[in-house]
Amino acid sequence: MSHGYKETHHRHISKSREFLKNQQKSPPLPSKPKLDVVLKCDSAGSLEAVTQSILKIEQPAVDISIIHGEIGNIHKSDILMADTGSRLIIGFQVGMEPGVRNELQESGIDIRFYDVIYKLTEDIKSIAENMVPHHIEENIIGSAKVIALFKSGRKDIIVGCKILSGSLALHQHYRIISAMGPIYTGTIESMHIEDKIVNKAVIGQEVGIKIRNFKRVKIGDLLETFKPGR
Repeated sequence: MSHGYKETHHRHISKSREFLKNQQKSPPLPSKPKLDVVLKCDSAGSLEAVTQSILKIEQPAVDISIIHGEIGNIHKSDILMADTGSRLIIGFQVGMEPGVRNELQESGIDIRFYDVIYKLTEDIKSIAENMVPHHIEENIIGSAKVIALFKSGRKDIIVGCKILSGSLALHQHYRIISAMGPIYTGTIESMHIEDKIVNKAVIGQEVGIKIRNFKRVKIGDLLETFKPGR
């Protein structure tokens, strides 16, 4: 592991602690990302089979674990449980109890439903890959605090951010950092200030950024843009 990566890794973890400490108390951040899953299944047989399949997923750079596994539909207590982990609930051949949907808007919880184990494990592999830190030197360009969340279709969200340092610009690489550490990386595809499409936003401005196929963002998280090293 390069000296540059170590410095960058420690720097963004320090920022995570600084900006999140007033939002919620959290344990010391792990040395590598953790993907903690809440799993709900329709039967004991399904629960055992899906659990074994998830734990067999090979991703050395991310710790994958099931913090809660149970038979039955997803209910409000599962939302609370997922909030202590990676904000991900997997439902296998189950539904949601009444009232659960109303709890999701600002919770940052992503609920995904499956009928086929293969598709379930492929999606978890993809999620884990997006959490892998970059083992190269990076230049941090800007940072912003998530202050609002808005739905955008079935799988996407608009993240409202207030820029705390530097700038955010179209096509920049970014990561989402929660109290547990980095949870997602991507590229900025669109930006809005109110109803106006923009290419760049600077410190002090509030901007909306669309994130595709990812909902595990919570108000208070940090969004950090960076330039990958070569």
